[in-house]
Amino acid sequence: MNFVEELSWRGMIHDVMPGTEELLLKELTSAYVGIDPTADSLHIGHLVGVMMLKHFQRCGHKPIALVGGATGMIGDPSMKSQERNLLDEVTLRHNQECIKKQLACFLDFESDAPNAAEMVNNYDWMKEFTFLDFIRDIGKHITVNYMISKDSVKKRLSSESSAGMSFTEFTYQLVQGYDFLYLFQHKNCKLQMGGSDQWGNITTGTELIRRKTGGEAFALTCPLITKADGSKFGKTEAGNVWLDPEKTSPYEFYQFWLNTSDEDAEKYIKIFTLLNREEIDQLTCEHREAPHQRLLQKRLAEEITVMVHSREEYEMAVEASLILFGQGTADQLRRLSEKTFLAIFDGVPRFDVSRDELAHGLNIVDLLTEKTTVFPSRGEVRRTIQANGLSLNKERITSPDMVVDASFLIGGKFLLAQKGKKNYHLIVAR
Repeated sequence: MNFVEELSWRGMIHDVMPGTEELLLKELTSAYVGIDPTADSLHIGHLVGVMMLKHFQRCGHKPIALVGGATGMIGDPSMKSQERNLLDEVTLRHNQECIKKQLACFLDFESDAPNAAEMVNNYDWMKEFTFLDFIRDIGKHITVNYMISKDSVKKRLSSESSAGMSFTEFTYQLVQGYDFLYLFQHKNCKLQMGGSDQWGNITTGTELIRRKTGGEAFALTCPLITKADGSKFGKTEAGNVWLDPEKTSPYEFYQFWLNTSDEDAEKYIKIFTLLNREEIDQLTCEHREAPHQRLLQKRLAEEITVMVHSREEYEMAVEASLILFGQGTADQLRRLSEKTFLAIFDGVPRFDVSRDELAHGLNIVDLLTEKTTVFPSRGEVRRTIQANGLSLNKERITSPDMVVDASFLIGGKFLLAQKGKKNYHLIVAR
């Protein structure tokens, strides 16, 4: 496949240096994307860069994921209004290992193919570099005038709200430029990719390579992803949407993609899936004819949840969604993990009951009126049961004389009372 052509129709190219496409059509090439290691998990804001690497490998080229252990100790000034916290080496190494496991869902690191992916950490070649050696061997090749002309620097220096820029941050583009030079010399890496906010840093690298070695290197950036309403992509009320299932459950991950707008879904399905152009065009046409069926959102959520988590986790997330909207079964409810169960019913009214009392058994009416306040009166419980409107753990209650004991507990902890289709109450045994 033609990599530049593939990214173009997917809407994943913002800027590309002349000659890039010709280079990639001519020979197997290495390219890298830098990844910020300030957390032990990637979030979906990283996914555009990761998908660029995945497409690069699919097109027969060698992807390199660079974990910025050294640059993470400095902090990139691009699009930031203030400096970031610096990390120690132990934390950075831990984060690197966690990130590599997640990247392995997208990239082939293990095969003996010539384009197998590789992970590197710029701390490995920066840690022995003395300050004097760096300013002598690297600093002399790039002028201050050139560095000040970069948008990320100009923006910080001219901002009234900014406290200015430290020398540490000012040197960031030089350190990133050296990364490109190092990979150019040691890994035959001729292309750096990243978000459009990285264009200035990337081209500092291509300029450094040209001035120091006389060689030619290339740059390609993708647009910064935004939502149709202008808000930031990848953020929810709870914060980042993480790839780590302990930080964002597969159910919540699935729901994020399922709840995207029609306009965003048309854009995201090109960027975050491997579906081909014909499939996406057909899906888009079908979706526009019946938008209420949300075909694009369902397929987008399926493709990316399976890629990041697994087919099994995706199917559990679908089951969880059915449960929430009144279509699930008792068996499906019991198969959920505790984390998924709690994610589904986050915000639902909760009541505590004594585990000892449950062990001896409680009448359903007593449980829902005296031990909890799911219903305001015993008469209302009976009327609801008579009208077939009450369920416990997704099973219809047919008699007000029913006794509930510990065997009813889901995961040994929970009871789920349901009035009507969507009126849930969670009872927790303590």
